[in-house]
Amino acid sequence: MAAAGGGAAAPAETPAETPAAAATAAAAAVEAGAVLQREPLYNWQATKGSLRERFAFLFSNELLSDVHFVVGKGSPRGGGGGAPPGPGQQRIPAHRFVLAAGSAVFDAMFNGGMATTSAEIELPDVEPAAFLALLRFLYSDEVQIGPETVMTTLYTAKKYAVPALEAHCVDFLTKHLRADNAFMLLTQARLFDEPQLASLCLDTIDKSTMDAISAEGFTDIDIDTLCAVLERDTLSIRESRLFGAVVRWAEAECQRQQLPPTFGNKQKVLGRALSLIRFPLMTIEEFAAGPAQSGILSDREVVNLFLHFTVNPKPKVDYIDRPRCCLRGKECSINRFQQVESRWGYSGTSDRIRFTVNRRISIVGFGLYGSIHGPTDYQVNIQIIDYEKNQTLGQNDTGFSCDGTASTFRVMFKEPIEILPTVCYTACATLKGPDSHYGTKGLKKVIHESPTASKTCFVFYSSPGNNNGTSIEDGQIPEIIFYT
Repeated sequence: MAAAGGGAAAPAETPAETPAAAATAAAAAVEAGAVLQREPLYNWQATKGSLRERFAFLFSNELLSDVHFVVGKGSPRGGGGGAPPGPGQQRIPAHRFVLAAGSAVFDAMFNGGMATTSAEIELPDVEPAAFLALLRFLYSDEVQIGPETVMTTLYTAKKYAVPALEAHCVDFLTKHLRADNAFMLLTQARLFDEPQLASLCLDTIDKSTMDAISAEGFTDIDIDTLCAVLERDTLSIRESRLFGAVVRWAEAECQRQQLPPTFGNKQKVLGRALSLIRFPLMTIEEFAAGPAQSGILSDREVVNLFLHFTVNPKPKVDYIDRPRCCLRGKECSINRFQQVESRWGYSGTSDRIRFTVNRRISIVGFGLYGSIHGPTDYQVNIQIIDYEKNQTLGQNDTGFSCDGTASTFRVMFKEPIEILPTVCYTACATLKGPDSHYGTKGLKKVIHESPTASKTCFVFYSSPGNNNGTSIEDGQIPEIIFYT
């Protein structure tokens, strides 16, 4: 029926919004990242088909919330509780029951003997994005982390004792671990006491040492992390290059401590890390071109190391001479003789024995017999030669001290030497010193068995030509030291 008079027509009525439709719209808004700021909705629960959906709907939602967190660093807020958050802060609603059900820390905070009754709690040490990731997980089991937030989320998960979220963070970091970020993640793993992640970082550094130390993150590590890496036997890098990287770290540390990068200050910031550099593993040329001219070593240390490279008996130096190599597992050795006798002489000719192996191994040294006349020092050159190609694969001019017993004495290569299956190699040792013990009743085939690896089978052959008398049956080079 038309309206009386000439007034304007009344606007048409719009259909009333049903409670279910309103709840659905509100849920969509929350899922889109909005925080609900309105009166409680009637029967919103009817739109949720599971417990998870109902709690997920309450995530970051004012609906039924009974506590607020002001998260992040920011300017001090005036006006006490309820004042707007400062720059860099975010005010996040939450529900005490949900938090207490998911975290022992929150449970103690709300229900313990010294429980807070405050409706607003400030968390200046937590990043808003990380705190929201924690809440999202507690409300819905949903994991939402990325490269920019994973470390702060890990910190937050540890702070509030949510180990399941910690595990997701560590898994994320593990999947994104590379040589160029291994040092950065290693520092964080040590800081957050995550031994599994730290171990994976160290394995990555072992396998790709040169790439890892060339990355920007290397110079940012702390001194304890640097020492933890330098202590490892499994780095795959020449010691001279490792020394160069350590000098770069020392220069960066001087800058962090606002010290001039003088020789003395570099030595000071390195502290015990300097003693972990294995200078004896360098060639004399590498040492002369690098460390000897770096100014970081004292004059006395430089002289002692030069003497260590050039004379026998060698002066004692306070540096490790154990080879570094990217090898796994336990050191192994085989001895090819069943009996030891006296006397074996030396006149400048090399003792040699040929061998093949049934699997890929890495040889790190020999065991040699020593003097029959009591404690003595020997000078020795050891080599591994590819027999068919007549190519020297590795050697070391060194020395060893013996005690006069019939034991074998370790003489090590500076780097591991890869040995391939079925290829024929010559083990060679040229000794200078008095008559020694020697082995007899030699075995043509020696098998090494270990509980964690398959059998390693060595087959020995006499070396043609001048070999100082060493053969399958008698002679020197009784022991080969290796990793599988």
